[in-house]
Amino acid sequence: MEKPSEKPHYPYFSSGPCAKPPGWSVDKLKNAAVSRSHRSKAAVDKLQEVIDKSRQVLGIPDDYHIGIVPASDTGAVEMAMWCLLGQRGVEVYSWENFGHDWNIDAGEQLPLKDKVLVKAEYGQLPDFSKSDSKNDIVFTWNGTTAGVRIKNTDWISDEREGLVICDATSAVFSMQMDWPKLDVVTYSWQKVLGSEAAHGMLILSPRAVERLESYTPPWPVPKVFRLADNQKFIKGIFSGATINTPSMISVEDVLNSLNWSIEVGGINELVKISENNLKIVSDWIESNENFEFLAKDPETRSCTSICILPKDDWFVNLDDGKKAQVMKEVCSELENNEAGYDLNSYKTAPPGIRIWGGSTVENKNVQMVLPWIDWAYEKVKSDHNK
Repeated sequence: MEKPSEKPHYPYFSSGPCAKPPGWSVDKLKNAAVSRSHRSKAAVDKLQEVIDKSRQVLGIPDDYHIGIVPASDTGAVEMAMWCLLGQRGVEVYSWENFGHDWNIDAGEQLPLKDKVLVKAEYGQLPDFSKSDSKNDIVFTWNGTTAGVRIKNTDWISDEREGLVICDATSAVFSMQMDWPKLDVVTYSWQKVLGSEAAHGMLILSPRAVERLESYTPPWPVPKVFRLADNQKFIKGIFSGATINTPSMISVEDVLNSLNWSIEVGGINELVKISENNLKIVSDWIESNENFEFLAKDPETRSCTSICILPKDDWFVNLDDGKKAQVMKEVCSELENNEAGYDLNSYKTAPPGIRIWGGSTVENKNVQMVLPWIDWAYEKVKSDHNK
């Protein structure tokens, strides 16, 4: 196969930290409130601006609280689970590595008595059909390492008694969230916004706040996780008064991403960009002899973490270790030719390629990396067969 002649002009496809928004440069950070206390008016105003613009872009209901918390999306999910769970039964649904982490929290770390842990293999969704509206629910909207997203929220009852905790880190800003069905939503700045890491967002519905003010978990909650003090909701976290010291450079960076989101047309346009990336890959897959989607059901295929794997007999018949080695070599070819960076699948996922297709990734870059993936795979396969 002939080597492609053109390369993506921005060949960055990492699933986190993700590609910067088009037009980004270090100059975008020049107005950061550096060397200022994060409690100063200048810094708090910027933190509040992050909250306000996040609400604007995502269409978050006015009565939902939005907070900036430490430790990225992981910290936000852990805070919600440790502060809110235990009052009633909980169901945890997972189908890839990070969702399995919440499964471990509920199954092994927290002393929960009434729990239902439902897991599925990579490429599949678990069975939601037996969900009980009396229970709390924990799930990921989009499985980052499996490229599988939920089809809909029909399985979540409108008359539910429990809370719904949703890890939406690789979904929000590229997929429409069903806010009335969600009581806790978490995400990080490093995913679809393409901003810097370390900070997470925690969004609480009025029902979640009611839980915090009527229930105290029977286990100790570390200060960095604490959302209530003696059943009093800590409102400051949700108005720019962060628990720990945030990076004001990161704050400036996420403001740039949010401003870009507004400039391009808001959530509808962001979703369109990402869905077009999935369509580009889908059209390519239809006539491709080498690759197929990890997610077999088209309705579950992610438009952000687009996971594909080789399907030809040569690859299929390799042992798992050899498959992983082959895909490592394929990704090395892509990087050595500056055609695409960080495209290897997650270490616990089936060996393959993961193309980040979030809203900051321009459609033309996805179009241009696909011939390179084909070329790199054919080259590595040929080298192995010599």
